[in-house]
Amino acid sequence: MSEKILLEVCLDSPQSLAAAIEGGADRIELCTALETGGLTPSPGLMALAAKAPIPVYAMIRTRPGDFVFDDADVATLLADIDAVRAAGLAGVVLGANRPDGTLDRDVLSRLAVHSKGLGMTLHRAFDLAGPDFAPAVDLAIELGFERILTSGGETTALKGLDALAACFDHARGRIVIMPGSGVNLDTVGAIRARLPLREIHSSCSLAVDAPAGKALELGFVAARPKHTDAGIVRKMMAALA
Repeated sequence: MSEKILLEVCLDSPQSLAAAIEGGADRIELCTALETGGLTPSPGLMALAAKAPIPVYAMIRTRPGDFVFDDADVATLLADIDAVRAAGLAGVVLGANRPDGTLDRDVLSRLAVHSKGLGMTLHRAFDLAGPDFAPAVDLAIELGFERILTSGGETTALKGLDALAACFDHARGRIVIMPGSGVNLDTVGAIRARLPLREIHSSCSLAVDAPAGKALELGFVAARPKHTDAGIVRKMMAALA
């Protein structure tokens, strides 16, 4: 019997957290501001997520934009890791680049050491380190990361299948390669058919029209915000079974 494929759901609200749990997700990536790729969740959201019956990993990303971090950024990232530990969550989601796109060994080493005792995912800062991802895979293994979240350097995992396959080949089971970006019910079949998946990452979300009103008019809410949907989580779990 083939090994079960684990589904990680990324989300950024209490409502989406409840939907992911209801739908049977295996793990949560907890963020705020997913529209910018995800930022560190608030202490309140972390406290709520700590009650979840499944593991929760918190995004550690101090601001929107790139992943080239100065000393002030790193100080904030380290404090955010402390907050995740204090909240009782299972792990952290980390990444850092140099200006040329390669992974920043020095910053990642500091973050990894500070995260001792927590699980660690290397996030899509990895995708900037291509097109030869082998050195980045090796560094992630060296620093003790459990997995790499990646689209193969493309806008979606489906477009990055060739690079993802090369990452799987180079990893040789030493670290989990977890495809993410554009993973949905329409694409998961093709991704699963090509790659020897152990884990996969999706928002399992549904876009809905925001209610008309002053909040929409003033720009406090997107016209079609996305929220994790329990029914989609269930269907994704079935597709991976």
